[in-house]
Amino acid sequence: MTVQPGNPVLSVDNKTALLIDQAADRADLARWLRKAGWRVLEADDGEAGLTLAVSEKPALVFCDLLVPGCNGFQLCRALRAPSAGLPLARIILTTGSDYQALRVDAVHAGADDYFIKPISETEFHHFLKQVHRTGSVTEITRGIARRHRLSPGGDTRHILAERIPQGSFSLRFWGVRGSIPTPGHATLQFGGNTSCIEVRADGQLIILDAGTGIRELGASLNREFDGVPLSLSLLLSHTHWDHIQGFPFFDPAYDLKNRIRIIGCEGAREGLLAALSSQMESPYFPIGWQRLPSHIEIEELRESSFKLGTVEVETIFLNHPGVCLGYRINAESGSVAYLPDHEPFQRYKFHSSEAQPDSATEFLQFARRQDQRLIEFVRDVDILILDSQYDATEYQTRVGWGHGCLDDVVAIALNANAKRLFLFHHDPAHDDEKMSQMAQWGRDFVTALGETLEVDAAREGVEINLTGHSRPQELVAAIA
Repeated sequence: MTVQPGNPVLSVDNKTALLIDQAADRADLARWLRKAGWRVLEADDGEAGLTLAVSEKPALVFCDLLVPGCNGFQLCRALRAPSAGLPLARIILTTGSDYQALRVDAVHAGADDYFIKPISETEFHHFLKQVHRTGSVTEITRGIARRHRLSPGGDTRHILAERIPQGSFSLRFWGVRGSIPTPGHATLQFGGNTSCIEVRADGQLIILDAGTGIRELGASLNREFDGVPLSLSLLLSHTHWDHIQGFPFFDPAYDLKNRIRIIGCEGAREGLLAALSSQMESPYFPIGWQRLPSHIEIEELRESSFKLGTVEVETIFLNHPGVCLGYRINAESGSVAYLPDHEPFQRYKFHSSEAQPDSATEFLQFARRQDQRLIEFVRDVDILILDSQYDATEYQTRVGWGHGCLDDVVAIALNANAKRLFLFHHDPAHDDEKMSQMAQWGRDFVTALGETLEVDAAREGVEINLTGHSRPQELVAAIA
C-alpha cells in the first residue's frame, strides 16, 4: 500500500468528513453530518477510503474496523504516517464488538475515538458538539491517544494517604498455594490460588507477588476505589510462573488512570520486563504487554534496601533455583517478612550429594552461616510468611527442589523470635485436611519446646491488622 504525500496542514474551517463502511451502516452518519453542515465523502472499502483521505484531506474519518480491502487498524497506521499529510485528522473507528483489547489496539494504531455500533443520534451529536466547541479539530485531535500513550495519570499519593493513614498496617492473603493453582472442594478452607499478598502501610499499597490470587485482589480494588486512580507497588520475589501468572488478569493494569510500580530482580537469561511480557505474547494470551493502558514502571533491583514513601523495604536472596528474593517490610506499626520460596541451607547441604565425608564439616558450617543470615534478616518480625511446602517425610524425596521443610521453618521462626508464623506456598497435593495437620504439628512442636510462637497455615481471605497493637490481630477470615 503506497500513500502519496499531500498538503501537510488542515484548515481550521475544514468540515469534510470521510465515511468508510458498507452503505447501510454509514447512511445515518452521512445524514446527520450533512444536516450539521459537513461535506461528506463515502467509500465502501479501505483502499478506496485511503485514496480519498489522502486526496481530500478530511477533518474527520469514520472507518469500520473490519472494512474490506484495508481494515481499520491498517488504515489508522497509514493515515498517521507522515507521508499521508494528515497530522490533524481525527480518526474514529466503528465496530460492533466492545472488547477492551480492541479499544486499546485502536489507540495504539492511531485512532482518536472508538464507537460501538449501532451509534445513537444523541451520542453522535454530542461528539459533533465537542468538535464545534473547540472551533478547530486541531485542538481536540489525538486526545485519547495522548492520554493512553503519554499521560501516566495524576499523583494519587494523597488519596492513598487518606485511606491508608500513617501508622496503619494490615495485610491480606489473596493466594497461598505454590507451583500450580488447585481449585476444588479439597482446598476450600485454605484456598487454591497461587502466591499473592496485599500489604497496606503508612500511605502505601503494596502487593507481594502476582500469582493467580492477584485477579480477585484487582477486582476488589476496583470495587473499593470505584474509579479513583490507584498508585501501587508490586514486589516480585521471582518470575517462576506461579508468582507472575495472575498479572495478565489484574484489572487495575487495564485502567489508564493507574500507576503500577513493579520491582524485582533480573533473571539469569532475560530482564524482568521480558519475563513478564513473554507470558502475554501470542499465542499464549490475547492482549500483549504493550497494550496495557496503565502507567507501568519496572525497576530491577540493584540495592538490598529501599523505601516506598516512609515504608522501609529490605531484601535477601533465598535458596531457590534461579534468582529469588525475600522481602521484609518495616512500617511504623509493625513488620512483615515474606519468604515464599526457600530451602533452608543446613538440611539441604546435609542431604545433598555435595556433602561428602571429607568435606561435610565445611559444607555444614557454610550452611549454618547462611541460615543464621536469614534468621537475622527476620529477627523480631511481627509476621513471618515462610515457604513450608513439605513435611519431614516428603522432603526426603524433594531435596534440592528449593522449598522448605516444616520442621526447619518452625525452628527458624523460633530462633528469630518472630511473633507469628504463617506456613506458606502450600503444596498442590496438600488438601485442607493435610494443611490443618501441618499447622497443628507446628503448634504442638512449639508447645513441646515451651515457647509461645503462634503458628498458622496461610488462608485466602484472612486479614491481619497490626495497627495500634503490639501483637498481630486477626480481623477477617473470609473463608471459614
